[in-house]
Amino acid sequence: MKVKKRYFLQKKKLKKIVEELGDYSVLIPSEAKVEMVEAEPHPLIMVDEQPLVMLIEDKPFPTLKGALTLDLDKNYVVVDMGAVKYMANGADVMSPGVVDADPHIKEGDTVVVVDETHHKPLAIGIGLISGVEMVEKTKGKAVRTIHYIGDKIWEIE
Repeated sequence: MKVKKRYFLQKKKLKKIVEELGDYSVLIPSEAKVEMVEAEPHPLIMVDEQPLVMLIEDKPFPTLKGALTLDLDKNYVVVDMGAVKYMANGADVMSPGVVDADPHIKEGDTVVVVDETHHKPLAIGIGLISGVEMVEKTKGKAVRTIHYIGDKIWEIE
């Protein structure tokens, strides 16, 4: 991962990010040390030295490490256990592997992909179709993966 800049966030910018995180704002406690890391492919927000938030098209969203600390009740896609090994290698989510999805997902939404047995986050991606279509369709891609377990963001220290 190529880091361009790393700096502490100004209070005004941090407040805006916390507001945009909405339900996920618990990832950034008020007393935390918060830094912005301008990196490729996505800028990261380090909370107490942990990459818990990433900016996708300037919108904050939890990284997998952040998602592991949360109780996910929206923007989730559940895949069968057969898809797990492919997800661990960064594969996109195919519709036949989807067993459940938040019905409120719209095309273009950022989603967290979890496995059906343990409901542990496997990947962060962009929905290519609606949540309802992900469950109903029997072929084609459902989610484009942008961050997965074992990638450069996951390995950051």
